[in-house]
Parts: sequence; structure tokens; C-alpha cells
Amino acid sequence: MAEAPTPVHLTKVLDGLAENPALPAGLIRRLVRYRRGFGHVATRADLPLDVVEEILASGHHWLLHSLALNPQLPNAVRMRLAAHADAGVRAAVAARVHHAPRELYERLVDDPDTQVRRYLAEHDDVPADLLARLANDPDPNVRSTLARWWTQAPEAVRRSLLTDPADEVRAAACSTYYARSPHPVPPPDLVADLLADPVTRAGAVRHAVLTPELAARLAGDPDHQVRRQLAEHPHLPPPVRDLLAEDPSATVRVGVFGRQDTPEPGRHRIYDNISQGERPLTNPLHDELDDDAFLQQVEDHLAISELRYLRLDWVTADPLPHVSSPYICFRRSAARSRQLPPDTIIRLLNDDDSGVRTTMATLAPHLVDLTTAERIDREFRPDKKTHWRPADLFTFPPETLRRWATDPDPGMRCLAPRDPDLPVELAERLANDPDPAVRHAVAGHPNLPTHARRALLADASKWVAQAAAAAPTLPVAEMERLLTLADV
Repeated sequence: MAEAPTPVHLTKVLDGLAENPALPAGLIRRLVRYRRGFGHVATRADLPLDVVEEILASGHHWLLHSLALNPQLPNAVRMRLAAHADAGVRAAVAARVHHAPRELYERLVDDPDTQVRRYLAEHDDVPADLLARLANDPDPNVRSTLARWWTQAPEAVRRSLLTDPADEVRAAACSTYYARSPHPVPPPDLVADLLADPVTRAGAVRHAVLTPELAARLAGDPDHQVRRQLAEHPHLPPPVRDLLAEDPSATVRVGVFGRQDTPEPGRHRIYDNISQGERPLTNPLHDELDDDAFLQQVEDHLAISELRYLRLDWVTADPLPHVSSPYICFRRSAARSRQLPPDTIIRLLNDDDSGVRTTMATLAPHLVDLTTAERIDREFRPDKKTHWRPADLFTFPPETLRRWATDPDPGMRCLAPRDPDLPVELAERLANDPDPAVRHAVAGHPNLPTHARRALLADASKWVAQAAAAAPTLPVAEMERLLTLADV
């Protein structure tokens, strides 16, 4: 047998080995002695207690940091890590702690490191009285983090954050976006002051009792986010709505576009004007744009995208009039309804837009035949980077998966390894595929021959090599070989 190739990304390979659920306890102990990586082995759920003690005694930052991130740690070990001299280790404890004893939270809430307290402020399982103490934290970054995350804080705490002396804290406490739902509602008696404050005005608009005078004043606000929030207010007077339909800011006009009461001619005009302005973002250095011009260009670019993915609850509530809309976001919103008749579902499964098809397939997979499922996946065009794909909704038969093993589209070849009985010759072919995504997909397949698995461990792509090492079907002899190469 030919000599096994040496991995070119040994550290990544050992990271994969650290994730491997079949790694024997003896090899876990050996891997703990490796000092060149980030100590991912310490995040394993099956760490023997003597190995935990070895890590605690090691003094190695990355091993300790990874151990602190381990969700399966006994609370006694967490308490020891929460008292560690390394602030990064204590911050890792705070980042991952959940449903711990009160004494652990008490230690973290008084930690001298700001990052530790910021991480703690993101948790909703911390005792309320301890979280409330963070509303008076000396660091405004901690208070603003609390304001974004503790959306259902007691009124006294919300009032404290809404009237905080630091702009960033007030802005986080009265925002258009929070890290957790449901979003908070400010006390009615504070709304006037929040509207008067430039940093909280945009977040306060939705809570305002909108008189014609207030609407007219807000329509002239220099902050386009204030005007956008005004454009979405449910009680916006029609004259102000029509004024905002001509706003210089594209994002404000998108707000008017999405209103249920916007006259159709005005809606169509907004759509055409924004869509016709679509062009690639330019480099401000090359095109000599000042900051304001560049930001305006970014805003206009985002408005074009928003016309595609805007979620309109009023359309979802009454979808049938909108399944043939010329506006993609209307059809996508209609496809989110669970009240559609079968013939309408079939129609939306054949829509020209990938987002409409995918949304409908997600809500009605039982009405999707395998031919349609394959077409929807082939034509999937996500709005943003994602590991999910429509094929995840369906179980394809082996003959289909094996046909895809030789498909011209590498995205379809990536699906072939979902066949657990994929023939050895097809598995090996995929292991030699020119596309690293395909090699990554097949790297853990049980039917890979030994030489193909070894080649993947030495793959030029570090992610492929890591996936090959993480495969539970990796022979123990191969695991031992890798640890020997690492001198552990």
C-alpha cells in the first residue's frame, strides 16, 4: 500500500478530530496535549473528569477558553473558570453560561472586565435583580448591551435605560431594532421626551400618537430613519404619506411602498423609480464620492434589495389578491400564508422568483413532487449566504441521488452523498471532484475507500481536510497516525 500523504493543514485536521464523536478516550487525552491549535477538543461533551483537571492545570489559554465554552461542564468547574486570572476565559464562561446557580451569576456580574459583564447582559436566564444591577454599570457599553437584549425588563429598569445620560444607551433602549423579541414599549409619559431626543426619535415614532402637526414635523426631520419610521406608522395622514412618497430617501419611499393604504399608482411609481436606479455599488475612493454621496448610494442599493424581501403582514393575511402581483415581495408575503388553496400553492411553486418558490415549498412540502423539488433546489438563489437549501426539506430516492453524483452542477453533486449506500466508485469519484464543496460533502461518507479518505485528510482545502477528520467512520488507526504526526 502506498504511503499515506501528510496533511497540509494538520491543525485543521486535528480540529476535525476534536469534533469526531468516535474519538476514543485515550486519544482524547493525547489530543489535549496538542498546543498549536485553539483547543477545540476541550469543547467535547464526553471529556473525562481527569482530562478536565489536566486542562485546568495546563495554563494554556486556548484550551481553557474552549473548556469555558463547553456547555456540558459541571457548575463546579465553571465556578473555577469564572475566577480565572485570564479575562478571556472568564468572558467565555459568561458567553455560554445558562441556567447556572445564582452564585456563578453573582461572581460574573461583578467581574472587573467589561466584556464579561457585556456577555452576561445578553442572557435572559440571569436572576432579574442581578440583571437590573447592570442597568447601573459604570460602562455604557454594558448598559447599551442590556438595553438591546433585555427587552422585557421591569419598567423601572427600562425607564433608567431610556433616560440614561449616555447617548448610546438611550439609542439602544429606544431603537428600531432589538436583539430579542418581543420589542419593548416605552412608558407613554416618556414618548414626548424620546421624540425630542435625536438619538431616540426614530425608535419612538412607532409609539407616538400621531397628530397632523406632529406628522408634518417628523416628515421634515433630517434623519431618514425617522422619516422611514413615520412612513410605516399605521395612523399616518394621507397628505403626509403622499409627501413621503416623493422623499429623496429611497428607504423612506420603500416604507410608503409597503403600506396597505398606498394608492396603487403611487406604489407602482415608487417601485419603478427605485428599480430603475439599480446599479452596482461604486468605490468612493475611485469615484471621488464624498461620505454623504456614498452613504446615499448604499441606502439606495439596500432599498432595491428591500423591494424583494420586504415582509408585509397585511398581504400574508389576505394573500389571494396578491399571488399575481408584479411586486416580488408581495408574492413572497402571499406565499407565507398557511391559508392558500392547493391550486394557488402549485402556482407559487412555479413562480419566476426563487424566493417565492422556496417560501412556498417550505410551508407546503407535502404538495411538492420530487421533480418540482429538484427544480426549486437547482434554481435556488438565496438573498444572503446560507448553508440551508430547499433540498433539506425533502428525502430523495437513491436513484436520484446517484444520478446527481455525475451532474454538471457541483451544487447537485453535493447532494449525492446523502445516499448512505452510495456505491464506492461514486463516492471515490466525488472525493476527487474538482470542486472543494463536493469533496467536503463526501468527506464523511462511510463508503469511501481508505486511500480516498487519506487523500481528503491531505486535501488542499482546510475545510475538506477538517471534515474528513471529523467523520465517525475514520478508522482508529488513522486517528492515531494523525496524532503521531502532531507529536502527541
